[in-house]
Amino acid sequence: MAEFVTLEVSDGIGTIRLDRPPMNALSRQLQEEIREAAREATVRDDVKSVIVYGGEKVFAAGADIKELAELDFVRMSRIVGDLQSALGSIADIPKPTVAAITGYALGGGLELALGADRRIVGDNVKLGTPEILLGVIPGGGGTQRLARLVGPAKAKDIVFTGRFVGADEALAIGLVDEVVAPDDVYEAARRWAAQFTGAASRALAAAKAAIDQGLDTDLDTGLAIEQHVFASLFATKDRTIGMESFRANGPGKAEFVGE
Repeated sequence: MAEFVTLEVSDGIGTIRLDRPPMNALSRQLQEEIREAAREATVRDDVKSVIVYGGEKVFAAGADIKELAELDFVRMSRIVGDLQSALGSIADIPKPTVAAITGYALGGGLELALGADRRIVGDNVKLGTPEILLGVIPGGGGTQRLARLVGPAKAKDIVFTGRFVGADEALAIGLVDEVVAPDDVYEAARRWAAQFTGAASRALAAAKAAIDQGLDTDLDTGLAIEQHVFASLFATKDRTIGMESFRANGPGKAEFVGE
């Protein structure tokens, strides 16, 4: 039984909820519980989309510094891969994912949010990668995912300075996708996630794979990935359902079964 992370499912939406007061510091235990929740969300057929949520006050204010301070080079070298894969496990969920961010998302907290397909924040959030102020750098995927999202120059400014980024700037540079009142963050995330509860799940997974994998390679390889996943959908029930429904009733009326 997980202590700090739960997966709650309702109406096809799974909410991965962090609950380690007061700031959801990302201890190694919490990291592994995130990984397990992401794995469960992946395999459960009743989960069609996923919200990652830290609660009404804070998303996650970074790593557990007490734990990190006790590690030397040899020990960190052994576990840094686990750190990256745990915080990146949200990116591995083959379903639409959204981070619902309140308060602070710093360091590992921001790295966790960067793995989501979309980020919705309250207008009072503070985002950042302040690891440089501790004499280190982001080690949970931050240097890579942040640069891919906002470009290398903006990523370097944020990482080099360790400064906090507010909601307006984050929206302007593409770090987040939607800004709402703090009390509305979770419901805004549910509205976005609810769009996919009746969608063709395998097609969504294929689209996500084509985009994510294609961005990590050259155009020709990306196009080859697209060819493969596109063709594979012609073996699914939902492709047959969708095309037959279109021919009979027009677009947008298909009732998909997720197969």
